[in-house]
Amino acid sequence: MSYTLEQFSADCRTALKNDSGANGLEAVRKYVAKACVDSDFIAAHFGPDNNDPRKLLFEDPELKFCIFAHVHEGAKTSPPHDHGPAWAIYGQTAGSTKMTDWRCVSPPSSETPGTVEKVKTYELTPGMAYVYHAGDLHSPHREGPTKLIRIEGMNMDGVKRDAFMIAAE
Repeated sequence: MSYTLEQFSADCRTALKNDSGANGLEAVRKYVAKACVDSDFIAAHFGPDNNDPRKLLFEDPELKFCIFAHVHEGAKTSPPHDHGPAWAIYGQTAGSTKMTDWRCVSPPSSETPGTVEKVKTYELTPGMAYVYHAGDLHSPHREGPTKLIRIEGMNMDGVKRDAFMIAAE
């Protein structure tokens, strides 16, 4: 039986209502990983008609978490960032993303970006999902086309986030 968006969002909602902390996010991560390998789910939301780099699939009216489908056509590197006051879960459905985790060396101010240093780099491949708690600094690098599911603890559209740059080595 295929994993539908309705079941996926209901599973996430139940997990977060039961525990909005680390255990709930880990349960949601497992649901994201399940969706990432469901061929019917992927066909429905990542088919040839979707080439949107950020397509909102679902927004929970009460808990405010959002499920997005991301389709990236080519190579791209994003700078170190967090998701402001929210958590995020990335799940790879196609392609490969090299993700780097960062540690804050100096916090940002209103005039200057914060600085970060590399903690580790790892690869997200199809079927993998990873939790980024509020404040976790990370940056994705894609060398080619990729598709992923991302759940945000709240819709980050329009939310101002701090800027970070890599500290001189």
